Amino acid sequence: MFRLSAPSDDEIRGFILGQKDSGFSYPEVGASATAAPTGYNVDHNRIPLGKGEDTWQRAEDAIRAWKMFSMPWVSLHWPSAPLQIGTDVAVSVQHFGFFSLNACRIVFLVDEESPLKRFGFAYGTLAEHAESGEERFTIEWNRDDDRVWYDILAFSRPKQMLARLGYPLSRSLQKRFAEGSKAAMVQAVGGK
Repeated sequence: MFRLSAPSDDEIRGFILGQKDSGFSYPEVGASATAAPTGYNVDHNRIPLGKGEDTWQRAEDAIRAWKMFSMPWVSLHWPSAPLQIGTDVAVSVQHFGFFSLNACRIVFLVDEESPLKRFGFAYGTLAEHAESGEERFTIEWNRDDDRVWYDILAFSRPKQMLARLGYPLSRSLQKRFAEGSKAAMVQAVGGK
C-alpha cells in the first residue's frame, strides 16, 4: 500500500487485521532456512556484535523487541508482536516523498544450540507487500571464538507495479535497510 501521508495507528491495525486470511506472495515459503531460491535478488549481510554471554543476551533481547527495525525512516508495527509462527506485522517505510505499508508474516523460528548457538526468525511477504520474498534475522554465538554475530538473509523480487517501475530505487532501499538494521543491532547491543 503506497500513500502520501503516514498511516494512523487505526489504519495500521486495520491493515494488519486485513492480512489474517492472506497467503504468502511467493511459493518458496521457508526457503531462507537453508538457502535462497533461484530467480530472486539475494542479500546476505553480517556484522559482529561483540563477545560472550552478556552480548548474546542483549542481542537476543534486541531480536525479541524487533530492535533491528530502529531506523528513523522505518517503523515496525508493532514491536510488541510476539515472535511466533503466524504473527502478522506491518512495516511502514518513508521514502521518496511517500509512505509504503507492507505486510509480513513470521514463517519460522530459529532456536539452536549447536554447532552454533542461533536465535531469530524469518518472515515472508503477504499479498499487501511491494516485494515478494522472505527475510531471516538471526544472531549467532560461536562459542569456539566467543563472537556474537547478527545475520540477515533476504531473497526478494519486485511485486507491485511501483516497485517494478522503480526497481533501482527499490534495490537501493533494500541495501539501505540492511545497513540500517545492522547499525540498529550494534546500537541495541552496545557496540562491537
